[in-house]
Amino acid sequence: MYRYILASLSPYAVLGAACLLGGGWAWGALIWMTVYVAVMDKLPVRPLAAADWAAARDLPMVLAGAHFALLVLAIPALAQGPLSGVQAVALGVAVALCFGQVSNSNAHELIHRGERWQHWLGAAIYVSLLFGHHSSAHMRVHHLWVATPRDPNSARLGQGFWAFLPRAWVGSFRAGLAAERALRQGRGATPYRAYLAGAATMLAVAWLLAGGRGVLVLLLLAGYAQIQLLLADYIQHYGLRRETLANGKYEPARAQHSWNAPHWYSSAMMLNAPRHSDHHQNPARDFAALRLDPEMPQWPYAMPIMAVLATVPPLWRRVMDPRVHAVTGKCE
Repeated sequence: MYRYILASLSPYAVLGAACLLGGGWAWGALIWMTVYVAVMDKLPVRPLAAADWAAARDLPMVLAGAHFALLVLAIPALAQGPLSGVQAVALGVAVALCFGQVSNSNAHELIHRGERWQHWLGAAIYVSLLFGHHSSAHMRVHHLWVATPRDPNSARLGQGFWAFLPRAWVGSFRAGLAAERALRQGRGATPYRAYLAGAATMLAVAWLLAGGRGVLVLLLLAGYAQIQLLLADYIQHYGLRRETLANGKYEPARAQHSWNAPHWYSSAMMLNAPRHSDHHQNPARDFAALRLDPEMPQWPYAMPIMAVLATVPPLWRRVMDPRVHAVTGKCE
Protein backbone atom coordinates (compact mmCIF):
# COMPACT_ATOMS: atom_id res chain seq x y z
CA MET A 1 0.00 0.00 0.00
CA TYR A 2 2.94 2.33 0.62
CA ARG A 3 3.53 2.51 -3.14
CA TYR A 4 0.10 4.02 -3.70
CA ILE A 5 0.57 6.46 -0.84
CA LEU A 6 3.99 7.67 -1.97
CA ALA A 7 3.26 7.75 -5.71
CA SER A 8 -0.08 9.54 -5.44
CA LEU A 9 0.69 11.99 -2.62
CA SER A 10 4.23 12.98 -3.59
CA PRO A 11 3.14 15.13 -6.59
CA TYR A 12 1.02 17.31 -4.30
CA ALA A 13 3.93 17.70 -1.86
CA VAL A 14 6.42 18.67 -4.60
CA LEU A 15 3.97 21.00 -6.34
CA GLY A 16 2.92 22.58 -3.06
CA ALA A 17 6.55 23.31 -2.25
CA ALA A 18 7.00 24.80 -5.73
CA CYS A 19 4.02 27.11 -5.18
CA LEU A 20 5.44 28.30 -1.87
CA LEU A 21 9.13 28.51 -2.76
CA GLY A 22 9.09 29.27 -6.49
CA GLY A 23 12.36 29.52 -8.38
CA GLY A 24 13.94 26.24 -9.39
CA TRP A 25 11.18 24.33 -7.65
CA ALA A 26 8.92 25.16 -10.61
CA TRP A 27 11.22 23.23 -12.94
CA GLY A 28 11.59 20.45 -10.38
CA ALA A 29 7.80 20.11 -10.26
CA LEU A 30 7.56 19.77 -14.04
CA ILE A 31 10.40 17.24 -14.13
CA TRP A 32 8.69 15.29 -11.34
CA MET A 33 5.41 15.03 -13.27
CA THR A 34 7.09 13.99 -16.51
CA VAL A 35 10.64 12.62 -16.51
CA TYR A 36 10.58 11.24 -12.96
CA VAL A 37 7.37 9.26 -13.56
CA ALA A 38 8.72 7.84 -16.83
CA VAL A 39 12.00 6.79 -15.20
CA MET A 40 10.26 5.17 -12.22
CA ASP A 41 8.06 3.16 -14.57
CA LYS A 42 11.22 1.68 -16.12
CA LEU A 43 12.58 0.33 -12.83
CA PRO A 44 12.41 -3.47 -12.51
CA VAL A 45 9.82 -3.45 -9.76
CA ARG A 46 7.29 -6.23 -9.29
CA PRO A 47 3.79 -5.16 -10.48
CA LEU A 48 1.31 -4.27 -7.78
CA ALA A 49 -0.80 -7.25 -6.83
CA ALA A 50 -4.57 -6.88 -6.50
CA ALA A 51 -5.56 -6.80 -2.84
CA ASP A 52 -8.26 -5.49 -0.52
CA TRP A 53 -6.32 -3.11 1.74
CA ALA A 54 -8.20 -1.26 4.43
CA ALA A 55 -6.06 1.83 3.84
CA ALA A 56 -7.31 1.95 0.24
CA ARG A 57 -10.62 3.21 1.59
CA ASP A 58 -9.02 6.25 3.22
CA LEU A 59 -6.35 7.34 0.74
CA PRO A 60 -8.83 8.99 -1.69
CA MET A 61 -10.08 11.29 1.06
CA VAL A 62 -6.52 12.38 1.87
CA LEU A 63 -5.88 12.97 -1.84
CA ALA A 64 -9.05 15.05 -2.10
CA GLY A 65 -7.79 17.32 0.67
CA ALA A 66 -4.42 17.57 -1.08
CA HIS A 67 -6.15 18.52 -4.33
CA PHE A 68 -8.04 21.45 -2.81
CA ALA A 69 -4.99 22.59 -0.85
CA LEU A 70 -2.86 22.63 -4.02
CA LEU A 71 -5.56 24.50 -5.92
CA VAL A 72 -5.65 27.23 -3.25
CA LEU A 73 -1.84 27.48 -3.32
CA ALA A 74 -1.46 27.36 -7.10
CA ILE A 75 -3.88 30.12 -8.09
CA PRO A 76 -2.15 33.00 -6.24
CA ALA A 77 1.31 31.53 -6.88
CA LEU A 78 0.74 31.50 -10.64
CA ALA A 79 -1.18 34.78 -10.72
CA GLN A 80 0.87 36.88 -8.32
CA GLY A 81 3.87 34.83 -7.20
CA PRO A 82 7.55 35.75 -7.70
CA LEU A 83 7.92 33.49 -10.75
CA SER A 84 9.36 34.44 -14.12
CA GLY A 85 7.13 33.88 -17.11
CA VAL A 86 8.83 30.64 -18.07
CA GLN A 87 8.80 29.38 -14.49
CA ALA A 88 5.08 30.12 -14.22
CA VAL A 89 4.42 28.14 -17.40
CA ALA A 90 6.48 25.21 -16.10
CA LEU A 91 4.68 25.19 -12.77
CA GLY A 92 1.27 25.69 -14.38
CA VAL A 93 1.79 22.73 -16.69
CA ALA A 94 2.96 20.57 -13.79
CA VAL A 95 -0.05 21.50 -11.65
CA ALA A 96 -2.48 20.88 -14.51
CA LEU A 97 -0.86 17.50 -15.17
CA CYS A 98 -1.34 16.58 -11.52
CA PHE A 99 -4.97 17.66 -11.61
CA GLY A 100 -5.62 15.83 -14.89
CA GLN A 101 -3.85 12.63 -13.94
CA VAL A 102 -3.96 12.23 -10.15
CA SER A 103 -6.95 14.37 -9.08
CA ASN A 104 -9.01 13.05 -11.97
CA SER A 105 -8.19 9.43 -11.09
CA ASN A 106 -9.06 10.09 -7.44
CA ALA A 107 -12.34 11.82 -8.30
CA HIS A 108 -13.18 8.88 -10.54
CA GLU A 109 -12.52 6.49 -7.66
CA LEU A 110 -14.73 8.53 -5.31
CA ILE A 111 -17.77 8.91 -7.59
CA HIS A 112 -17.91 5.11 -7.78
CA ARG A 113 -18.01 4.74 -4.00
CA GLY A 114 -21.25 3.55 -2.44
CA GLU A 115 -21.27 6.20 0.29
CA ARG A 116 -23.13 9.24 -0.96
CA TRP A 117 -20.82 11.77 0.67
CA GLN A 118 -17.80 10.19 -1.00
CA HIS A 119 -19.52 10.33 -4.37
CA TRP A 120 -20.18 14.03 -3.88
CA LEU A 121 -16.60 14.61 -2.73
CA GLY A 122 -15.45 13.18 -6.05
CA ALA A 123 -17.97 15.35 -7.88
CA ALA A 124 -16.63 18.38 -5.97
CA ILE A 125 -13.16 17.70 -7.37
CA TYR A 126 -14.58 17.71 -10.89
CA VAL A 127 -16.54 20.88 -10.11
CA SER A 128 -13.35 22.58 -8.91
CA LEU A 129 -11.94 21.87 -12.38
CA LEU A 130 -15.12 23.31 -13.96
CA PHE A 131 -16.04 19.85 -15.23
CA GLY A 132 -18.77 18.78 -12.81
CA HIS A 133 -21.00 17.26 -15.47
CA HIS A 134 -18.45 14.48 -15.93
CA SER A 135 -19.77 12.94 -12.69
CA SER A 136 -23.17 12.35 -14.31
CA ALA A 137 -21.92 11.58 -17.81
CA HIS A 138 -19.43 9.01 -16.57
CA MET A 139 -21.83 7.14 -14.30
CA ARG A 140 -25.06 7.37 -16.33
CA VAL A 141 -23.74 7.30 -19.89
CA HIS A 142 -20.18 6.04 -20.18
CA HIS A 143 -20.57 2.93 -18.05
CA LEU A 144 -23.79 1.96 -19.82
CA TRP A 145 -22.72 2.61 -23.41
CA VAL A 146 -18.91 2.32 -23.35
CA ALA A 147 -17.41 1.11 -26.63
CA THR A 148 -20.60 1.87 -28.56
CA PRO A 149 -21.65 4.82 -30.75
CA ARG A 150 -23.97 5.95 -27.95
CA ASP A 151 -21.05 6.93 -25.73
CA PRO A 152 -19.52 10.30 -26.68
CA ASN A 153 -16.38 9.40 -24.73
CA SER A 154 -15.52 6.22 -26.66
CA ALA A 155 -13.32 7.04 -29.66
CA ARG A 156 -13.84 5.15 -32.90
CA LEU A 157 -10.99 3.74 -34.95
CA GLY A 158 -9.28 6.42 -37.04
CA GLN A 159 -10.71 9.35 -35.08
CA GLY A 160 -8.00 11.79 -34.02
CA PHE A 161 -7.98 13.24 -30.53
CA TRP A 162 -8.51 16.85 -31.60
CA ALA A 163 -11.67 15.83 -33.49
CA PHE A 164 -12.75 13.70 -30.51
CA LEU A 165 -12.24 16.49 -27.94
CA PRO A 166 -15.18 18.84 -28.73
CA ARG A 167 -17.49 15.90 -29.50
CA ALA A 168 -16.72 14.28 -26.15
CA TRP A 169 -17.01 17.51 -24.12
CA VAL A 170 -20.29 18.71 -25.62
CA GLY A 171 -21.69 15.23 -26.15
CA SER A 172 -21.05 14.11 -22.59
CA PHE A 173 -22.59 17.31 -21.20
CA ARG A 174 -25.78 16.75 -23.20
CA ALA A 175 -25.95 13.00 -22.69
CA GLY A 176 -25.37 13.30 -18.95
CA LEU A 177 -28.09 15.95 -18.63
CA ALA A 178 -30.53 13.85 -20.66
CA ALA A 179 -29.78 10.80 -18.50
CA GLU A 180 -30.32 12.74 -15.28
CA ARG A 181 -33.62 14.15 -16.57
CA ALA A 182 -34.80 10.71 -17.68
CA LEU A 183 -33.91 9.28 -14.27
CA ARG A 184 -36.05 11.89 -12.52
CA GLN A 185 -38.83 11.93 -15.14
CA GLY A 186 -39.43 15.62 -14.55
CA ARG A 187 -39.47 15.32 -10.76
CA GLY A 188 -36.86 17.48 -9.04
CA ALA A 189 -33.80 19.33 -10.24
CA THR A 190 -30.83 17.56 -11.78
CA PRO A 191 -27.32 17.83 -10.27
CA TYR A 192 -26.40 20.09 -13.18
CA ARG A 193 -27.59 23.08 -11.18
CA ALA A 194 -25.08 22.16 -8.48
CA TYR A 195 -22.34 21.66 -11.07
CA LEU A 196 -22.92 25.10 -12.59
CA ALA A 197 -23.32 26.80 -9.22
CA GLY A 198 -20.14 25.11 -8.02
CA ALA A 199 -18.23 26.29 -11.09
CA ALA A 200 -19.43 29.87 -10.46
CA THR A 201 -18.35 29.56 -6.84
CA MET A 202 -14.89 28.35 -7.88
CA LEU A 203 -14.48 31.32 -10.21
CA ALA A 204 -15.49 33.62 -7.35
CA VAL A 205 -12.94 31.95 -5.06
CA ALA A 206 -10.26 32.42 -7.71
CA TRP A 207 -11.19 36.11 -7.89
CA LEU A 208 -10.91 36.45 -4.12
CA LEU A 209 -7.53 34.72 -4.14
CA ALA A 210 -5.91 36.67 -6.96
CA GLY A 211 -8.39 38.91 -8.77
CA GLY A 212 -8.87 38.71 -12.52
CA ARG A 213 -5.54 36.96 -12.99
CA GLY A 214 -6.68 34.31 -10.55
CA VAL A 215 -9.77 33.66 -12.66
CA LEU A 216 -7.59 33.35 -15.77
CA VAL A 217 -5.26 30.93 -13.98
CA LEU A 218 -8.19 28.75 -12.90
CA LEU A 219 -9.58 28.70 -16.44
CA LEU A 220 -6.19 27.69 -17.86
CA LEU A 221 -5.53 25.04 -15.20
CA ALA A 222 -9.04 23.61 -15.54
CA GLY A 223 -8.88 23.65 -19.34
CA TYR A 224 -5.58 21.76 -19.43
CA ALA A 225 -6.80 19.31 -16.77
CA GLN A 226 -9.97 18.68 -18.79
CA ILE A 227 -7.86 17.90 -21.85
CA GLN A 228 -5.94 15.38 -19.73
CA LEU A 229 -9.19 13.81 -18.57
CA LEU A 230 -10.54 13.50 -22.10
CA LEU A 231 -7.21 12.14 -23.29
CA ALA A 232 -7.67 9.36 -20.73
CA ASP A 233 -11.13 8.55 -22.10
CA TYR A 234 -9.81 8.69 -25.66
CA ILE A 235 -6.91 6.30 -25.20
CA GLN A 236 -8.70 3.88 -22.86
CA HIS A 237 -11.28 2.77 -25.43
CA TYR A 238 -9.83 3.83 -28.79
CA GLY A 239 -11.04 1.67 -31.66
CA LEU A 240 -12.71 -0.98 -29.49
CA ARG A 241 -16.38 -1.69 -30.12
CA ARG A 242 -19.03 -3.95 -28.59
CA GLU A 243 -20.89 -6.11 -31.08
CA THR A 244 -24.61 -5.67 -31.74
CA LEU A 245 -26.53 -8.85 -30.88
CA ALA A 246 -29.41 -10.38 -32.83
CA ASN A 247 -31.94 -8.74 -30.49
CA GLY A 248 -30.53 -5.28 -31.27
CA LYS A 249 -28.79 -4.90 -27.91
CA TYR A 250 -25.05 -4.61 -27.40
CA GLU A 251 -22.98 -7.41 -25.99
CA PRO A 252 -21.84 -6.85 -22.37
CA ALA A 253 -18.68 -4.82 -21.81
CA ARG A 254 -15.82 -7.29 -21.62
CA ALA A 255 -12.09 -7.21 -20.98
CA GLN A 256 -11.31 -6.63 -24.67
CA HIS A 257 -13.24 -3.33 -24.72
CA SER A 258 -10.65 -1.31 -22.74
CA TRP A 259 -6.92 -0.67 -23.01
CA ASN A 260 -4.62 -1.26 -20.05
CA ALA A 261 -1.02 -0.79 -18.90
CA PRO A 262 1.16 -2.75 -16.43
CA HIS A 263 3.60 0.03 -15.51
CA TRP A 264 3.85 0.07 -11.74
CA TYR A 265 4.61 3.68 -10.83
CA SER A 266 2.17 5.57 -13.06
CA SER A 267 -0.47 2.99 -12.15
CA ALA A 268 0.10 3.62 -8.44
CA MET A 269 0.12 7.39 -8.97
CA MET A 270 -3.22 7.21 -10.82
CA LEU A 271 -4.83 4.69 -8.44
CA ASN A 272 -4.76 1.90 -11.02
CA ALA A 273 -6.60 3.88 -13.69
CA PRO A 274 -4.59 1.94 -16.33
CA ARG A 275 -6.28 -1.27 -15.12
CA HIS A 276 -9.36 -0.21 -16.98
CA SER A 277 -10.83 -3.48 -18.21
CA ASP A 278 -11.38 -4.81 -14.70
CA HIS A 279 -12.88 -1.48 -13.64
CA HIS A 280 -15.56 -1.66 -16.33
CA GLN A 281 -16.37 -5.23 -15.41
CA ASN A 282 -16.37 -4.44 -11.68
CA PRO A 283 -17.07 -0.69 -11.32
CA ALA A 284 -17.64 -0.87 -7.55
CA ARG A 285 -14.28 -2.56 -6.89
CA ASP A 286 -11.75 -0.43 -4.98
CA PHE A 287 -8.71 0.67 -6.98
CA ALA A 288 -6.24 -1.50 -5.04
CA ALA A 289 -8.23 -4.66 -5.83
CA LEU A 290 -8.32 -4.14 -9.61
CA ARG A 291 -6.72 -6.96 -11.61
CA LEU A 292 -4.56 -6.88 -14.72
CA ASP A 293 -4.59 -10.14 -16.67
CA PRO A 294 -2.28 -10.92 -19.61
CA GLU A 295 -5.16 -11.35 -22.09
CA MET A 296 -6.44 -7.82 -21.51
CA PRO A 297 -5.53 -5.40 -24.34
CA GLN A 298 -2.40 -3.46 -23.40
CA TRP A 299 -0.72 -0.31 -24.67
CA PRO A 300 2.93 -0.53 -25.66
CA TYR A 301 3.85 2.30 -23.26
CA ALA A 302 2.68 3.71 -19.94
CA MET A 303 -0.55 5.68 -19.82
CA PRO A 304 1.03 9.19 -19.57
CA ILE A 305 3.21 8.46 -22.61
CA MET A 306 0.23 7.15 -24.58
CA ALA A 307 -1.64 10.37 -23.77
CA VAL A 308 1.22 12.39 -25.26
CA LEU A 309 1.21 10.20 -28.39
CA ALA A 310 -2.53 10.80 -28.78
CA THR A 311 -1.94 14.53 -29.22
CA VAL A 312 -0.19 13.73 -32.52
CA PRO A 313 -2.90 11.82 -34.46
CA PRO A 314 -0.72 10.42 -37.30
CA LEU A 315 1.78 9.03 -34.79
CA TRP A 316 -1.01 7.71 -32.58
CA ARG A 317 -2.66 5.86 -35.49
CA ARG A 318 0.66 4.40 -36.59
CA VAL A 319 1.20 2.95 -33.11
CA MET A 320 -2.36 1.96 -32.19
CA ASP A 321 -4.32 1.04 -35.33
CA PRO A 322 -2.40 -2.22 -35.90
CA ARG A 323 -2.97 -3.13 -32.25
CA VAL A 324 -6.69 -2.41 -32.56
CA HIS A 325 -6.88 -4.71 -35.58
CA ALA A 326 -4.97 -7.39 -33.67
CA VAL A 327 -7.37 -7.19 -30.69
CA THR A 328 -10.59 -6.99 -32.70
CA GLY A 329 -9.40 -9.74 -35.03
CA LYS A 330 -8.94 -12.08 -32.08
CA CYS A 331 -12.49 -11.30 -30.93
CA GLU A 332 -14.19 -12.04 -34.26
